[in-house]
Amino acid sequence: MERRKFIRNSIGAALTSSTLVAGISMPASSDTISHSDQAVNSMEKNSTRLSFLDRAKPVISGIFAGQTPQELIAAARNSEYEGAQGITVDLFDLKPEFRNQESLRRVINSVRLPFMFYFYRKDKWKDSSDEDRQEVLLAAADAGASMIDVLGDLYDPSPMEITYNQSAIDKQKRLIDKIHEKGADVVMSSHMSNSLNTDQVLEHLRAFEDRGPDVVKIVTTVNTEEELAEALKTTITLNRELKKPFIHLCGGKYSRFHRFAGPNLGLVILFAVPHYSDKYGFGQPTIRAMKAVLENMHWHINNVD
Repeated sequence: MERRKFIRNSIGAALTSSTLVAGISMPASSDTISHSDQAVNSMEKNSTRLSFLDRAKPVISGIFAGQTPQELIAAARNSEYEGAQGITVDLFDLKPEFRNQESLRRVINSVRLPFMFYFYRKDKWKDSSDEDRQEVLLAAADAGASMIDVLGDLYDPSPMEITYNQSAIDKQKRLIDKIHEKGADVVMSSHMSNSLNTDQVLEHLRAFEDRGPDVVKIVTTVNTEEELAEALKTTITLNRELKKPFIHLCGGKYSRFHRFAGPNLGLVILFAVPHYSDKYGFGQPTIRAMKAVLENMHWHINNVD
């Protein structure tokens, strides 16, 4: 499959709501995959794989987790109805009996949006290895996922979630090649509980670029005014200096402003929840809030006259 090319300067100023898939009824309450459910979604299975990278940027992706396909389908449809342009699923809470291509395809076929999947080192149900979790993510790619998240320290757990061990890097590159062969794009990511300055983040993500992903991602922490100012400078610098599309996010006390400002400073995908749940926390903005800010900003760093 010829990989879609991302063109940085094609960014649109406005975000549009996704179109609902006609003729798909809401699923029954059972978690069993029914014959009627399979028939309803059969029209999607052979359609062209959707992509995050050919949409007007930035893309709001509804992010959530769930224990069953039905929970994930409900959250995906709620995200679509709220105006998300993509879906991102954390697989840590999905019960092991549903970690297979058939169940994941059912989730992917529930809405007409591109899906990203990630599975970090916090498996709720068992003590899974890096290799075990990649098998689940490869099943997601086979099921039609648009993008797979590959940790920057995969196969070699390291500070700052980036490995410089050449053997681990070579394994990462082979995994990325395998994901590409299955037709999905790759985002390589790191997450940390401390702040980094602009030069550190740039060096970090340039190292990722050399490993062959389609998007590079980093999440740092901002707990002071000075760290927030540095984070904003960092996003602007990444937009100017990186060769590949990027995601730069922050957590921490001063992170919320960066979450809303960052999309207009060049990042290509952002994450927001369809609604809040005490089960999964309150750290992300809602799709509705993010959409309202972006639709009324009327400004983007790549589209300044």
